[in-house]
Amino acid sequence: MAEGMAGHGSGLPKVAFIGTGGTISSLGRDALDILDYTATDRRLEAGGILEAVPELAEVATMLPVPFRAVPSPAIGFSEWRDLVGLCAHLAAEHPDLAGIVIGHGTATLEETAYALSLTLTVDLPVVLVGSQRPMSALSTDAKLNLVAAVRTAAAPESRGRGVLVVLNDEIQAAREVTKTSVARLQTFRTPDFGVLGHVDGAHVRYYRRSERAHAPGTPFDIRTLTALPRVDIAYGYADADGTAVRAFRAAGARGLVAAGLAPGMVPPGEAEALEAAVAAGLVVVMSTRAGSGVVPLTTRLRDRGILSADNLTPQKARILLALALTVTAEPEAVARLFATY
Repeated sequence: MAEGMAGHGSGLPKVAFIGTGGTISSLGRDALDILDYTATDRRLEAGGILEAVPELAEVATMLPVPFRAVPSPAIGFSEWRDLVGLCAHLAAEHPDLAGIVIGHGTATLEETAYALSLTLTVDLPVVLVGSQRPMSALSTDAKLNLVAAVRTAAAPESRGRGVLVVLNDEIQAAREVTKTSVARLQTFRTPDFGVLGHVDGAHVRYYRRSERAHAPGTPFDIRTLTALPRVDIAYGYADADGTAVRAFRAAGARGLVAAGLAPGMVPPGEAEALEAAVAAGLVVVMSTRAGSGVVPLTTRLRDRGILSADNLTPQKARILLALALTVTAEPEAVARLFATY
């Protein structure tokens, strides 16, 4: 394990920083390269990111933890599993650790955050942070986002709130937050509910809590798994005829999430394919492509044996369904898990 970067002040909290790559670690061609920077394929490891933000020494004693240096589309279940183990190892090796920050690309940041919020075994604050502009860019948001994330992870008030996401001075809940814009700095938002709090300079301020259950203490233990049960997402659109649903079944899917037309409907051909999937023993959950709002469990859905994703986006409903299938395939039990998490 790398040595910590000591802060200038005494008694500073110790915060571990795990680098997984992403825009926050990226170096473009020059300071004006804010869109095509991945072409350079240059990314800093955890220690290099911390060295680029020396001001962190005024905030915490930083412990750099190398992990990956990849774009976030390359991150999935195996990295989630390894991060669960790594966070447990850090907590055991450093009993004085105040919190953990994970640098992550924004493309799949919300998925990693939600997966960890369901599977971590530690009760330390764990904060995911990314940036919209690379570390090398003029007016990059990477540096201040990282400072805000470290302040959040170190704050005693962050304990017991589940995995948090911090960008643009805003603190969001892993379950609720989603990326809403390709390039704008205020891309991470929580539809319907809003932020948990803000990081205003050195002040970490909370104004509400997320009410759904979260790790540690969930029934989902992925530490010894080699893979999650296959769950796919069928995107709803006019004239969808069920071809994707049938292809996912043929590929071995054990569960399906329908990204339905709001408030939770699909065209007739898609509905027939989903009914056939339920009859074949797959667990099918209805979400919506709308991006917010609860899918009502209507008579039509109940009659077809389809469950509601509550207000989870399709990508997050897929994660919860896959984890649920590691403990049960009984639809009523799966429904209870969706009502709990």
